[in-house]
Amino acid sequence: MKVVDMHCDTISELYERRKKGVREDICSNSLHVDLEKMEKGDYLLQNFALFTHLERQKDPLTYAMSLVDLFYQQLEAYPDRIRAVKSWKDIEENRIQGRMSALLTVEEGGVCRGELSLLRDFYRLGVRMMTLTWNFPNELGYPNRILSENNRPPVCVPDTEHGLTETGIEFVREMERLGMIIDISHLGDKGIWDVFRYTKKPFVASHSNARALAGHPRNLTDEMIRALAERGGVAGINFCAAFLKDKENGGEAVHSKCSDMVRHIKHMKKIGGIGCIGLGSDFDGILSILEMGDCSGIGLLAQEMDRQGFTDGEIEAVFSQNVLRLYRELL
Repeated sequence: MKVVDMHCDTISELYERRKKGVREDICSNSLHVDLEKMEKGDYLLQNFALFTHLERQKDPLTYAMSLVDLFYQQLEAYPDRIRAVKSWKDIEENRIQGRMSALLTVEEGGVCRGELSLLRDFYRLGVRMMTLTWNFPNELGYPNRILSENNRPPVCVPDTEHGLTETGIEFVREMERLGMIIDISHLGDKGIWDVFRYTKKPFVASHSNARALAGHPRNLTDEMIRALAERGGVAGINFCAAFLKDKENGGEAVHSKCSDMVRHIKHMKKIGGIGCIGLGSDFDGILSILEMGDCSGIGLLAQEMDRQGFTDGEIEAVFSQNVLRLYRELL
């Protein structure tokens, strides 16, 4: 069963480990994702995010550019196994020649500093998908709010007041013109509806689940799932336990089980149809205890879908075909 995954944080994790003297690479490492594990999992394509934490980096743009450099350095060492793709033609060529594909994405639109020229430069460097925000407001818009009061743990709540800025609206229109896929994961509720309002083409929520089953505001409401499906977009199932279930044994959810993923897939199928569902693991960006272990064990999810009555065609749609259909249209 070929796998297409819309989101992992492996490149930024490799970069941070290298800063600490840990010289792991993309071929084989102790993370969730490497080439050996991808080959065992029968991967066709992995999206690699340039995750940038605005408050930890003095110069987020320079940091993101360092991640771009690491991405290409890593891939250039293994050209017979994986190559970067910028178009649908590239994906097809890699498939025919038996190579895996790597699609470059940005997780934090703030690295563009609100400058369209920098957005276009990232496109020239091969970025083909971008979240407009991460967990902080930026020049483009607002994430859902994180509240912390009276020394209590932070709580994330929907932001229904602050959406895209005027610059954010310019960005989504330019992304559509360029052929860079808009990613609404991490964007606040009003911002998500603004993307629907100011765009025409399909887009994605690369790593977001169903809020009806797990109340974290990073998940999508049924209304959002339905609208995304009607637009022809895709939501990638996130493997993070906190986005799969609200509580576990009275405390925060930490165990990520395939059965919980299938619960979300079933619900999203009921709301938007099987065609709006893909995979967005968030590998190497989550601390959950994964039943599948790492990306080499992703077949366990296919087995669980089969056990719960999904057809081979439906499993294939979720694992690869829905995202490939969108990439064929937009790239």
